[in-house]
Amino acid sequence: MSETNKLAATVRTEFGKGAARRVRREGLVPAVLYGHGTEPQHFTVNSRDFATILRKDGTNAVLNLQIDGEEQLALTKQVVVHPLRNYIEHADLLVIKKGEKVAVSVAVIVEGDSAPGTQLAQDLNEVEIEAEALHIPENIVVSVDGLELGSQITAGDLKVPAGVTVLTDPEALIVNITEIAAAETESDADGTEAAAEGEGEAPAAEAAE
Repeated sequence: MSETNKLAATVRTEFGKGAARRVRREGLVPAVLYGHGTEPQHFTVNSRDFATILRKDGTNAVLNLQIDGEEQLALTKQVVVHPLRNYIEHADLLVIKKGEKVAVSVAVIVEGDSAPGTQLAQDLNEVEIEAEALHIPENIVVSVDGLELGSQITAGDLKVPAGVTVLTDPEALIVNITEIAAAETESDADGTEAAAEGEGEAPAAEAAE
């Protein structure tokens, strides 16, 4: 976590779109740090180092920022990525302290296969949780292995690590196991019947000739 996610930060003195473009060309990411009643701090971090941390810890990565010789823990709050070129354009970071709890959104990952003849409908792809800042789970895993038709999993059913609280409404539907659409089955059957009829017609046409 943050003990290994050390990231050097250089205070910014120039602002605006032109200045932001210049720092990006230098391989840096403009970022702002705020929270705990402090004045927002503007700085840059190395884009490659920052991206490596995000790949390892996910979008809720905790950073150990090195700002002018001082250390500051920060939670990655928002990362803006260029839609076409896929580079980090900007980052918002939140001041955190060891031992405090923070509210974040984490992904819900579904694993396994439901019972034969059924299909999975996932209503929520992420939920909001509260966790100690240095122990935020990267995701929450839900198993649907063998679940029968009509089975449902709500936010209140999620199994989370000790110290983690799910803030999403406990009744919110996460997963619903439904029947495979009958229309798909009928379509397949019609196709099979049509093929069978076609096979029967060919010899008759040949005989007529």
